[in-house]
Amino acid sequence: MEPDSVIEDKTIELMNTSISNGTSSVIVSRKRPSEGNYQKGKDLCIKYFDQWSESDQVEFVEHLISRMCHYQHGHINSYLKPMLPRDFITTLPEQGLDHIAENILSYLDARSLCAAELQRVISEGMLWKKLIERMVLTDPLWKGLSERRGWDQYLFKNRPTDETIESNWRIQCRSENSKGVYCLQYDGEKIISGLQDNSIKIWNKTSLERLKVLTGHTGSVLCLQYDERVIVTGSSDSTLSVWDVNAGEVLNTLIHHNEAVLHLHFSNGLMVTCSKEHSIAMWDMASATDITLRHVLIGHRAVVNVVDFDDKYIVSASGDRTIKVWSTSTCEFYGDRLVVSGSSDNTIRLWDIEWGACLKFDNKRIVSGAYDGKIKVWDLQAALDPQAPASTLCLLTLVEHSGHVLQLQFDEFQITSSSHDDTILIWDFLNVPPSAQNETRSPSRTYTYISR
Repeated sequence: MEPDSVIEDKTIELMNTSISNGTSSVIVSRKRPSEGNYQKGKDLCIKYFDQWSESDQVEFVEHLISRMCHYQHGHINSYLKPMLPRDFITTLPEQGLDHIAENILSYLDARSLCAAELQRVISEGMLWKKLIERMVLTDPLWKGLSERRGWDQYLFKNRPTDETIESNWRIQCRSENSKGVYCLQYDGEKIISGLQDNSIKIWNKTSLERLKVLTGHTGSVLCLQYDERVIVTGSSDSTLSVWDVNAGEVLNTLIHHNEAVLHLHFSNGLMVTCSKEHSIAMWDMASATDITLRHVLIGHRAVVNVVDFDDKYIVSASGDRTIKVWSTSTCEFYGDRLVVSGSSDNTIRLWDIEWGACLKFDNKRIVSGAYDGKIKVWDLQAALDPQAPASTLCLLTLVEHSGHVLQLQFDEFQITSSSHDDTILIWDFLNVPPSAQNETRSPSRTYTYISR
């Protein structure tokens, strides 16, 4: 028998017909040709099938399926079902599309995520954070759990220096009343802070009442300084703004840097600013409305994070892991001399610039803030003494922030710190002589907790 006759063999035998409970069950069996003819016919069909286009193949299969009985449909369905699911989520990260995988998974609930075999995508990304933030916004119970506790629950509360489990589950949700504080300055009457929401806020230091909100920047306010006349702010929008400290109005806008302004300092008619673009700018300040660019200092190979100066030196610290010293009068670059420096390598170093003199915060202490949220007070005299044991260097460790410490200032009586956890803390500074205490744990102290 020829293969064509095999294909056209329509012999159907009806068998095994049974009727029970008002239903009928019919099993249809086609007569199968001899083994040799069957194999030849099958091979010929497959040969023709492989030569067709995909659309022709689909049309042919549809035609075949339409001629089959229900039993055959069920058998084919059982065969196809394991082939249809595709674990495309695990293949997306291999193509550099982790963000798409995370976005898709964000529509699942926590139970589904725990049950799925998607460990790498879930653990390495921000999926859990996005899920929790969505729950906080939509579920009243979650929202209540995320609200911050008042400052009175923190007052006089001792905190260990070790990391607590709370830091692992504290919800860092963003809301209208919770914005990151990037910088601040204060005096006896007020606190002025720069925020992630592009605004500058002025607070009454005693009552903690918000007095003014200054708006005008189109990026986060990363640095600021003020005196009795003006506030100067630097922003991620690459501009500097000069504000009337009393009226809160913009007096001047300085456009020079091409990227975010990270730090600034002004004094006695001179202002120095530094930027993400690796440069330092010197400005002459005749008045709030008359500020002109004097010189641009170039030498760092990475982001310039901090700059400061006095009547003799300009000191800058950069992400290139160098600290450079420049002449204030001539803008000449000096070699290695003295600087007090802090670094992301978890160390504070003292550098000898000239004649052993130290550029320091005061004559007794150095105060530093770190990415782990801790604030440390160091004994400057012990640090200058090469014979002093390491255990005498750190006087105090203040533990309360749960995010990076971004800015801090201190005087004889208080330390004010701001953090990425959206808080400002004002600490009562224990005026303990360096020789009287070597504790590295937080002592009994009071502080005021601000969250706005």
